[in-house]
Amino acid sequence: MVLHWSATLTAGAYTPGTLAKVERETTVGEGTLREFLHDMLLIRRFEEKVEERFRAGELPGFLHVAIGQEAVAVGVCRAMEEDDIFASTHRAHGHTLARGSNPRRVMAELYGKVEGVSHGYGGSMHLYDVERGNYGANAVIGGGLPAVTGAGLAFKMRNEPRVAVAFFGDGATNIGTFHESLNLAQLWRTKTVFVCENNHWAESTPGCQHSPVWDDMSKRALAFNMRSTKVDGQDVEAVYAAAREALEYARSGEGPVFLDVLTYRMHGHYIGDPQVYRSKEDREAAAYHDPIPRLRERLGLSDEEFEAFDEEAHRVVDDALEFAKSGTDPKPEDALKNVYA
Repeated sequence: MVLHWSATLTAGAYTPGTLAKVERETTVGEGTLREFLHDMLLIRRFEEKVEERFRAGELPGFLHVAIGQEAVAVGVCRAMEEDDIFASTHRAHGHTLARGSNPRRVMAELYGKVEGVSHGYGGSMHLYDVERGNYGANAVIGGGLPAVTGAGLAFKMRNEPRVAVAFFGDGATNIGTFHESLNLAQLWRTKTVFVCENNHWAESTPGCQHSPVWDDMSKRALAFNMRSTKVDGQDVEAVYAAAREALEYARSGEGPVFLDVLTYRMHGHYIGDPQVYRSKEDREAAAYHDPIPRLRERLGLSDEEFEAFDEEAHRVVDDALEFAKSGTDPKPEDALKNVYA
């Protein structure tokens, strides 16, 4: 059974204790591409709604969205097998939804409710959903890389046909743990895939100012003699194909793979970011490369067909919002329940 977000409007559709299963096809047919579009629209409308409620003062803390990068999340997560796991970044909503987490529970998590995927402890920047192979978003840049390298080593030592995936941005390639993780992963041939969501912005620093190889991050893998692939991150079909190949290579025990996925961040680093560091032309270029219209054109959808997809996405998000607002607030005495020293 394949779990799709469109089936999550009722609480009964959510099945705890299982990971989201991914449909496997030799080629990406039209039916699968339509499912990709469903997922991408869900992520887009979910993040737009979350931004709206954040600006209205309903959500605490900081909020980071990945609008424009949906094809990366869907392409990679759809290529993963049932028992594969991943670690995300501070932009985790897309990865989480693409992997099959219930939209109701993800929204509830952002509202800090007990019904959330992390029972209200994680919020936007630290949400996790172990039942869906989500081993955690991380507010520390590149924070998931060491853990995913360790998971990939465990899968190898146990001879398990599983792969651990790490999502991170181009800015994370400058930190020490990035190099340490890739070095050990290649040295020990761990079952790990490193996915660089290369949007050319390390928060507010353009790629040309933070890396000598900013225009080709696949070169980062050369120092470790690691297999690497470049892929157009606005083409979900291309991302899916590259991710599937990388996952199978790592799964076979040949060693880790580095994916340099070129993508575009349409919004600022965080909601409310004035983006004074970014030109109008750059923002327009990001909007021009929007992956959703690109996939719509690939499918040749009419206005009526596309609107039907979009209306369903809005319906699921609105339902998730109502579920979250009526959720259970955590008890104050449980604040330190999962804190260990």
